Amino acid sequence: MPKNKMNIAVFASGQGTNFAAIAHAIKKGALKARLCLLVCDNPAAGVLRKARQIRVKTLLVRKEAFPTKAAFERHILRHLKEENIELVVLAGFMRILSATFVRAYKGRILNIHPALLPSFRGAHGIKDAFEFGVKVTGVTVHFVNELVDHGPIVLQEPVIMRKGETLSSLEARIHRLEHKLYPEAIRLFVEGRLKIKGRKVRVITR
Repeated sequence: MPKNKMNIAVFASGQGTNFAAIAHAIKKGALKARLCLLVCDNPAAGVLRKARQIRVKTLLVRKEAFPTKAAFERHILRHLKEENIELVVLAGFMRILSATFVRAYKGRILNIHPALLPSFRGAHGIKDAFEFGVKVTGVTVHFVNELVDHGPIVLQEPVIMRKGETLSSLEARIHRLEHKLYPEAIRLFVEGRLKIKGRKVRVITR
């Protein structure tokens, strides 16, 4: 275990339920990290209120305010450097990061996806799996690389479709699992227990 707590930034664009789950894990001591910064691109996002309530510093940044995507990302990267951010956690951030950004934090960006990758990539993983009629879906936490929903997988856990399952009930079950799985994946990273080798991630046991 590192002597000093790791500085992390969460990127989110919506209600921030994963942000809240991560903050709760830190507060109760299950995750030895400092939640230093919330990066948000949506002024109407509920996550902003959650960050204010627990006094997490917020960077609200609108892509439309910058002439290019590169300028938008440089602005974010500058703030990450100022806060000495060591891990970027994507939690419903509705922007695809450029290869330049990913390289700047290579092996230090995590994302959560509401399906069992490589199946049902994209922004509507729960709905796509439900409409396809799969018997099993789930949640994936993975490292981010230059491709969308493609990086090395850290953790996955299945969700079995139930008789009479609705899209709403499935969404609720997926989100509950996300709130458990994401803090666990972050904990493994913070403890230095994740080793990337090619497309594989090895979890180092104690």
